[in-house]
Amino acid sequence: MTRWVDEILRRYGQAVTVKRRDGTAETVRAFLQPETERSEDGPEPSPIGGLDGRLWLYLGKAPVRTGDQVAWNGRRFRARSGRPHYIGAELSHWRAVLERAREAE
Repeated sequence: MTRWVDEILRRYGQAVTVKRRDGTAETVRAFLQPETERSEDGPEPSPIGGLDGRLWLYLGKAPVRTGDQVAWNGRRFRARSGRPHYIGAELSHWRAVLERAREAE
């Protein structure tokens, strides 16, 4: 029943690398995009430059849990939360909310 999710990810998803807290990593197809905000003004100005505080949404078949990292297009993210979504008893996809990873992580 969820084969259509696999097909959509295969055709239109982006290649992302999921690095789990246990040290394992895999490259998968997923959707990654900024969450919509009340204001689309962009990064907040600060004395050291612009700070991008936006949250990002991950949708994919690979599990992403709190604390895992996701790399895409030269950017690194840390999962604030992640959970599976089911259609009946079958896994449809994982949804995670990501924030930009800090350089010290």
